[in-house]
Amino acid sequence: MSLFKARDWWASVLGEGEEFDQGCLCVGDVDNSGSGYDKIVVGSFMGMLRIFSPHPAKPDEQTEADAQLLEVQLPDPIIQVEMGEFVSCSELLHLAVLHPRKLSVYAVSGTAGNVEHGDQYQLRLVYEHSLQRTACNMTYGPFGGVTGHHFICIQSMDGMLMFFEQETYAFGRFLPGFLLPGPLSYCIRTDSFITVSSTRQVECYRYETLAVATDADTRQDSDQQSKSSGKRLTADWTLVLGEEALDICVPSTSSAMSSIFVLGERNFFCLKDNGQIRFMKKLEFNPSCFLPYGSVSEGSTNILMCNHNNMLLVYQDLTLKWASQLSCVPVAVRVANFPELKGLVVTLSSDGHLQCSYMGTDPSFFTAPKVDAREVNYDEVDTEMKMLQKVIREATKTQVCPECVLYSQVKIKNRGAVHSPKMTVCVQPPLGVTQDQFVLDSIGIPRVSQCKFNLPLRLVCYPSSAIKNAKYKITVDTNKPPVNLSEVFPDFSEKSENNDSSALGFQLITGSRVIVLASKTSQRYRIQSESFEDIWLVVKELVQRFDRHFASLGVKDFRNSFTGPIPLPEFFEKVDHHFELRVNAQKYQDLLSERAVQFRAIQRRLLTRFKDKTPGPLQNLDTLMEGTYRQVIALADAAEDNRERLIQAFTRLRSATHLLILLLSLWQGLSSEQTAILEATLLPLLQDTPQLGWEESVDAAVSHLLKTCLSRSPKDQAISLSIGPLTIPKDTSRLKKHITLLCDRLGKGGRLSLSSEANVPTTIMMPVGCESIPEPIVEQEEEPPLEQDSAKYIKKKQPSKRIKSKSGKTCGCPNTSESLAVALI
Repeated sequence: MSLFKARDWWASVLGEGEEFDQGCLCVGDVDNSGSGYDKIVVGSFMGMLRIFSPHPAKPDEQTEADAQLLEVQLPDPIIQVEMGEFVSCSELLHLAVLHPRKLSVYAVSGTAGNVEHGDQYQLRLVYEHSLQRTACNMTYGPFGGVTGHHFICIQSMDGMLMFFEQETYAFGRFLPGFLLPGPLSYCIRTDSFITVSSTRQVECYRYETLAVATDADTRQDSDQQSKSSGKRLTADWTLVLGEEALDICVPSTSSAMSSIFVLGERNFFCLKDNGQIRFMKKLEFNPSCFLPYGSVSEGSTNILMCNHNNMLLVYQDLTLKWASQLSCVPVAVRVANFPELKGLVVTLSSDGHLQCSYMGTDPSFFTAPKVDAREVNYDEVDTEMKMLQKVIREATKTQVCPECVLYSQVKIKNRGAVHSPKMTVCVQPPLGVTQDQFVLDSIGIPRVSQCKFNLPLRLVCYPSSAIKNAKYKITVDTNKPPVNLSEVFPDFSEKSENNDSSALGFQLITGSRVIVLASKTSQRYRIQSESFEDIWLVVKELVQRFDRHFASLGVKDFRNSFTGPIPLPEFFEKVDHHFELRVNAQKYQDLLSERAVQFRAIQRRLLTRFKDKTPGPLQNLDTLMEGTYRQVIALADAAEDNRERLIQAFTRLRSATHLLILLLSLWQGLSSEQTAILEATLLPLLQDTPQLGWEESVDAAVSHLLKTCLSRSPKDQAISLSIGPLTIPKDTSRLKKHITLLCDRLGKGGRLSLSSEANVPTTIMMPVGCESIPEPIVEQEEEPPLEQDSAKYIKKKQPSKRIKSKSGKTCGCPNTSESLAVALI
């Protein structure tokens, strides 16, 4: 550890969750101001491009925002940024940004400001090249000895060097024997390119050799043409390193000291222009980046080297001159000149710590505290270790937030005796229980008993600040003056930061926020959120707490209501999303079956070839099997991901359906029996299965209600129920039409009942915003023929005529309750 620390002159943390590499940093006068001072350009893998002009911070002054000149979000990740004369007919510096599939050249310009807000900087695209291959890195320079301009060379992931003469693509060459890309640099003295191949050797290719070599579109074409005609691409010289190289740098210093520096994983090399080793140094640490720069001593070069121990080392050739401690591990290091100070060291870490520092001489006065030399009780340490391991195992097993745990106590009493009874606790996801089954002592007589109870709202949400605007809004009306929300929700108003009694915020543990706003002039309450399905839980809790609150005050005529409109478009969005995931699941299943059959067929072919006594060529069957195997794995991963998203979508759909049922019951004042029928119709399943899904089950149940108790008149009721196999529909248009028709008939006075006489329409005032929906003749639709297997579910004694009821009306449904039960199975 060094005694000295690098003195922070300016520092900044870039973004949150962004990643950076050694090519994401460059310094220079990018805006061509002519002042002789540098700006810092940083690009991230998230596509964020930033330009800084640092200056020292005064006491109690925030200068980070003032130092940042420009911040632009680009659509693609940024691999490398460089400055140079990349535009023809212009000697100004431009910024080259390398993306995985694109090379963009920008011009940065600044406009002097007339007010205190300062100057304004703009980024203008000059030209760009679309790349046919994925890029790895690039280098630039006056290739071929040109003056006043810089050309760009890009190395692809498959070993092709693509040369761009500013706005024009020149040519491309494949490197021989390529496997993986390595660092790339250009030497202006010899007009050659230096890289390190996968064989762990340094290779040098002259630009003239690359220009006249055989051109090809693919590597196979290049290998074939090199054998038949044209000049084969060969290296000018090679040098075996024996290890992977992290970076290559060719400093443009005096011609007397012409060197090529290569940073390896364990050694540091200095080579001559002809490939001979000038010197090398074995490193006792893991280096992260380096930068050679000119020395004041003639015939020597200074090297800045950073390692994974947060150290910045300064070498003069082989001699260590200085060492200082950094606050992070840099992945890129540069030297820049700024107005206040020249020769500052600019470092960038992989997580975005940008720092400008210099070598100070302030020592660190930290001393390690004296170790207490008391004797250790190994028995106590062993007991404590076991206890901590038990806590860790329980925490890893449950994965539950301590603030979201509810402890409940259940007491069971009975008069008789029962041998070893069992109790099961069931909760709906995403909630869970630590133990779902209990074996009790012998009590009572044998029977099954069920008890339902509501969990507290604080289990899934906590108080939050209220916001005024949201995407989805629901308004609940009451017939009593508005009440203080703090009295209705005392468990949320105590810790809420907002003291306004007319607004209350609920932050769900999933991340969404639900706000309740009470009107000060009317008897209305608005519930709003950015998530439609999350409104249901708060609306249900609000209605229940209103009933308990006014019941405790002795008010008997209190009533909640909803004046509409019914949010069917928002509900149908959840239906469509759920249906789309179901269709995708079926597609993945079919594709997996096809690939599995193909994989087994290839295996049989290979097994036959291997068992053959006369060996023969495999005819690429092994390659085909490997490709098929990768497809099977990719499809399985995609199917698993789709299954998880389908479970989440079904949970959101259930919440949205609960909200729709609650609003319909408040809208029409449905009784508990009618609400139970509506809930059994719209929520027939606890979970989706590949054989039976929510869409077809709800469509069958809603269609039955439209043909029985919600028919337009008793004479239009269906005489018999045609039962067919329930399969996944082609789309959701029929389902949405039936649900819309269900809401329309409920709004016109229809009542849900299992008796055949509940079809008498009543006069109901339509809410504001609801219009009558033109009803298609659902009853006259052609029903599928009754299958022979389903005939046994219909009673043999069917009335041959329509039976007249006491009111004189005909009834075409002899047993409505049985028909509903069959439709919901």
